[in-house]
Amino acid sequence: MGIIDTISDWFNTAADFIMTNGVGLAFVVLAIIAIVSAILVVTSEETMHSAFYLALVFFCVGAAYFFLAAPLIGILQIMVYVGAITMLFAFGLMLTRRSMSDERGDGL
Repeated sequence: MGIIDTISDWFNTAADFIMTNGVGLAFVVLAIIAIVSAILVVTSEETMHSAFYLALVFFCVGAAYFFLAAPLIGILQIMVYVGAITMLFAFGLMLTRRSMSDERGDGL
């Protein structure tokens, strides 16, 4: 029963760590999501995907303001940037032509 006790002790230690440092752990997870989606904004081939990754970055930044005890700025960040700017960008992309190079066929 040594391996079961070791796994049980490890699980209890991990659970205690999460319970005592939950806010810090949530902030780190949120920061990792923001960094990965910011990289995807730049490297994504599709422009519409980049717009939605940008919305995810803006949402993560707005949620980070809640961890900094600034809920008003967090709500404004989410409403203005995610709700208005990103959706305006997405609608602008949907209403314009896909690409001028597709019609010519030269690939430039």
